[in-house]
Amino acid sequence: MRYHILATDYDGTLAHGGAVSQRTLDALKRLLGSGRKLVMVTGRELPDLQRVFPHLDLFELVVAENGALLYRPATKTTQQLAPPPPPEFVAELRERGVGPMSVGEVVVATWEPHSQTMLDAIRDLGLDLQVIFNKGAVMALPTGVNKASGLAAALRELKMSAHNAVGIGDAENDHSFMKLCEVSVAVANALPSVKSTADVVTEGDHGDGATELVDHLLRDDLASVAAQLARRRLTFGDDAHGEVKLEPYGGCTLICGASASGKSTVAKRLVESLREQAYQFCLVDPEGDYESLGGAVVVGKPSAAPSLDDALQLLEDVGVNGVVCLTGVPISDRPKYFVDLFAGLLKMRVRYGRPHWLVLDEAHHLMPAAWQPPNGLLPEHLRNVVLVTVHPELLSLEVLQRVTDVIAAGPTAPDILARLAEVRHVEIPAAPAPRAPGEVLLWSERDGGCRLVRVRPPTEEHRRHTRKYAEGRLSAERSFYFRGRDKKLNLRAQNLIQFLELAEGVDAETWEFHLHKGDYSKWFREHIKDEELANEAAELEGRDLGERDKSLAKLRDAIGRRYTLPASPDVPVRGAE
Repeated sequence: MRYHILATDYDGTLAHGGAVSQRTLDALKRLLGSGRKLVMVTGRELPDLQRVFPHLDLFELVVAENGALLYRPATKTTQQLAPPPPPEFVAELRERGVGPMSVGEVVVATWEPHSQTMLDAIRDLGLDLQVIFNKGAVMALPTGVNKASGLAAALRELKMSAHNAVGIGDAENDHSFMKLCEVSVAVANALPSVKSTADVVTEGDHGDGATELVDHLLRDDLASVAAQLARRRLTFGDDAHGEVKLEPYGGCTLICGASASGKSTVAKRLVESLREQAYQFCLVDPEGDYESLGGAVVVGKPSAAPSLDDALQLLEDVGVNGVVCLTGVPISDRPKYFVDLFAGLLKMRVRYGRPHWLVLDEAHHLMPAAWQPPNGLLPEHLRNVVLVTVHPELLSLEVLQRVTDVIAAGPTAPDILARLAEVRHVEIPAAPAPRAPGEVLLWSERDGGCRLVRVRPPTEEHRRHTRKYAEGRLSAERSFYFRGRDKKLNLRAQNLIQFLELAEGVDAETWEFHLHKGDYSKWFREHIKDEELANEAAELEGRDLGERDKSLAKLRDAIGRRYTLPASPDVPVRGAE
């Protein structure tokens, strides 16, 4: 379910002439039966609202006084969201003949033509107040307080995101909270200015329009209006026809390509777009590539596996993005850890509708080909899940069958799409391989098309995080093996620390065998992905330094200048990260 909250105005939206029809009340009860929640957002003062509408218990929260007061029907408690009006301001308005006038806990309300008198009093007294209009009504409130600020406070209390809310209203003071919601809906009787900015306009007016919206939510969760939500789409790139944006709510996207093909840039562009639009994401990072990602909090490190409770607790906060770093989890244990994490995240989605996106880097570490998910773990349709991998063929078939979109980078992109077409039993049109940097092939199950897209570069440079290679655990196929000329040894180095420790212990013949074969520079280039270190190692490999200790010392110095290594008698620190 995408939309968990219906936020609605009262007068002119639910109510006609101050009263709500039985038909509209029945619609609200049907909505509650679907597991969704109701929040009222009104300009009325609470005692007045309780007098005209005795059904506030249908609502989880009520935002009254145009965003200044929060009421909890279940406990009948209130909370001021702003300071009360200055007594001298109320006295000045009375002195100037403003009436009728009502004074709430925060709001001071009257009617036209007293708006100018209010503005003059605010100016003359030097107060930090604003005037808000609502179909002839005039309200004075502290600056920055409106229906949007009130709804935001209500959503925080419910641990809900505005991206999971639909807002419906009719008047000028509804603009702010409607714009905050993922979908804004105007009833047919709304002011022209409100209808012109709404995503959807109902055919019915007042409560009939609200009932129409409820029926639409229950029918298809507003899926049929998704194409109208252009303001929510994610910045991505450009093709031959212009700008390409991705839908904010979709299926399972596979980002793949050979090493150094640009898939990491694609993933970073997508993550940045999520951050720009304030969609909450959880990024599972098996190799430590996102430890310094801006706008996210990292749990886990090479020396300690991330606590499952810590990861889930972090994401309870609607405003926090999480990176779950698995460098401290042995590769063989990662699928089991992911099962537990994924189960927790799916439960959170059922309850809150978030995190909105799950980004799974090096996804074959989490769901390898032999992986069999527990019964009931994988939904039939994966929503807003991104899989990033060099090797799609190493992913579980259960997962590949749920892929709905593919972004393939590098010269192997057509081959990747062809293999996926076989697995999914779908037709994917042939397309030329990307040639220029930043180009990818984009295929979507929705339209069946395959197009060449130039991805817009992320604003933050994607950086390899050096601690991963210094302390992390590289997979078996990416590790370095000291074997020697006759393969008498089989010493595996999973990171640079282990590499240096093993290098200190192997005999000179084994060291020099790999040195003269160019194995060190090849490992640095292909698996550590450090071109500068690889070039420096290649220069050493091409020189005759005589003693083993000299070449090892120079290589250790080259690594130390680039990576933070722990101080020890065997591995001296020569540089910093």
